[in-house]
Amino acid sequence: MATRIGIRSLTSQWTVVVPLLAVVALVLSWGRSLPGFAVGLVALCLAGAVLAAVHHAEVVAHRVGEPFGSLVLAVAVTVIEVALIVTLMIDGGDKTAALARDTVFAAVMITCNGILGLCLLVGAVRSRVAVFNPEGTGTALATVATLATLTLVLPTFTTSKPGPQFSPAQLGFAAVASLGLWGLFVAVQTVRHRDYFLPVTQEGDLREEDSHAPPPSRRATLLSLVMLLVALIAVVGDAKAVSPTIESAVDSAGLPQAVVGVVIALLVLLPETIAAVRSARRERVQTSLNLALGSAMASIGLTIPAIALATIWLESPLVLGLDATHMVLLALTVVVGALTVAPGRATLLQGGVHLGIFAAFVFLAISP
Repeated sequence: MATRIGIRSLTSQWTVVVPLLAVVALVLSWGRSLPGFAVGLVALCLAGAVLAAVHHAEVVAHRVGEPFGSLVLAVAVTVIEVALIVTLMIDGGDKTAALARDTVFAAVMITCNGILGLCLLVGAVRSRVAVFNPEGTGTALATVATLATLTLVLPTFTTSKPGPQFSPAQLGFAAVASLGLWGLFVAVQTVRHRDYFLPVTQEGDLREEDSHAPPPSRRATLLSLVMLLVALIAVVGDAKAVSPTIESAVDSAGLPQAVVGVVIALLVLLPETIAAVRSARRERVQTSLNLALGSAMASIGLTIPAIALATIWLESPLVLGLDATHMVLLALTVVVGALTVAPGRATLLQGGVHLGIFAAFVFLAISP
């Protein structure tokens, strides 16, 4: 009987056990060439760590409330993503000169089209019309558009340095501006205009917190916060462990190197995708949009300053400027996004349009 209770208790704590197993897999696989079955095991640990990260993020979000909850997951994922990009750039040399650009742009397209479109689709299916706050969502989209233009579009047109690259002074300005805009948005989102980023009802009123679900204790919240960080580290580390296999598969298939950045961004953003879809299913579309646009913003606002700092010891060039095809997709995303968020209400069509843009991005990444 005692054995059964112990097994049942262990099973109920899978969100603690699985991230720890994923970290063990990370330690055992770090810096090694893995055979096929080992890659499969690491991939299973990666998937389990993703699900555990979503669970712990939701516990923390329930305790601190919105919009702080979605901010926790967005910042945590982005910090680990930055570490992954820098690590791969240090190890990869000139081959990874455009990795930061490819990963950041992929993150923007995934969040602003893939996650956003999927959440609008889920919200509209459940309630016929997905309702959100246009003031907060429009502000977030405008900030994402500005950050993306400053850091990913301007390098293509500057003339101080050959190629789609910033000069050191320009990179420093872009880094400071990105970090400043991100910090200003966080202050607006969490302090000055916090009500702009809270979930709303179908009538447009602020939605009250669920009364049937009491907030977790402080101890449970601290445990979930720690395990969230552990799970995210495991996600990114295991993604790096399987990245050589991904790169080999990309090379064998004759696909562009940019596909590697897309795959990495998809893996890293998987926890936020699941969390956002769950929020949309609970008719909290605003929380979903906070996660999507907040992740895009943090991906630029934290990654570019970190990469700018890393260029002090990075020997490879840093290519940030987008090509013409990607600039068209970015412009289309901004225009369609503005038309989507302006009314504060969206139907199946708007969700489908964003998913169509995301599908075009993936297809053109594979077949440029």
